[in-house]
Amino acid sequence: MSASEAFRSPLLDRPGAVAGDGPDAPVAAHYGSIVAEQRRFEAGGTFVDLSHRDVLTITGPDRLTWLHDLSTQHLRDVVPGVRTSALILSPQGRIEHGFDLVDDGETTWAHTEPGAAAPLVAFLDRMRFMSRVEVHDVTAEHAVIGLPGLGWELRPRARLGDVLDELGDPVGSWAWEAARVAAGRVRIGLDTDDLTIPNEAGLLEIAVHLDKGCYRGQETVARVHTLGRPPRRLTLLHLDGSVDHLPAIGSEVTAGDRTVGRIGTSARHHELGPIALALLKRSVALDAPLLVDGVAAAQEAVVDPEVGLHVRPALRG
Repeated sequence: MSASEAFRSPLLDRPGAVAGDGPDAPVAAHYGSIVAEQRRFEAGGTFVDLSHRDVLTITGPDRLTWLHDLSTQHLRDVVPGVRTSALILSPQGRIEHGFDLVDDGETTWAHTEPGAAAPLVAFLDRMRFMSRVEVHDVTAEHAVIGLPGLGWELRPRARLGDVLDELGDPVGSWAWEAARVAAGRVRIGLDTDDLTIPNEAGLLEIAVHLDKGCYRGQETVARVHTLGRPPRRLTLLHLDGSVDHLPAIGSEVTAGDRTVGRIGTSARHHELGPIALALLKRSVALDAPLLVDGVAAAQEAVVDPEVGLHVRPALRG
């Protein structure tokens, strides 16, 4: 049985539910009112079914110091209940794994992209050595829900339907994705590729602690942060609204006859119109007219082309 079949959300059986596609197929993209759902999500008092995301636990007395040493985040003294994000990098500083996490004082709970828990657990298991930790994939027992402001909680999977009594009717994942894209927040593996470093993807303030001790890949992150000029930069693209389709993930972005990047997630935002995230070459002018999958696009920088300690603050507030 595939992961999408094993963890198909029961909320897909609600009236009007339309399933998502790709990795989001096990949950509803919307329930029939796309624009209204986005507005309800922004206003608060609802939730998004993200139960297709993978969930894992890390237990044991060494869990926080161990994760602190392995990841990009400062976790040694993390306060119970405080949610944060972390990355596992390659020795070259490229993103290999990404996850959101919270510690409850006894267990560190984390969630990651659909299908990403198995390789993440395998990596963490290989890195245990003498540390007193245990890592488990608990996706079958626990589910993620998304909250307004791009927050999240974990709930027992068997009681996912009970959330309706507490938070009311859900909105679909398209509302979450539209808000996420507009905020310039990447999904690892969709908006990033095998070469992406955190500096390019706007993750330094979200998932990377720049003042912590050594971790794998730190040299690359620190060098680019100090000297500036990452190879690529994350950009929010404003797409031509007269075209009847959104570009596919991975489509090439061109400027004239040059390929200058790749597109990640695209969405239709109820105020901004069609938008997308893209990783572009740093040298691409901010006012350069772009084309992606036959759709004209204008840029709004998320990561400054010259980002580093020696340059002005980030372009987006």
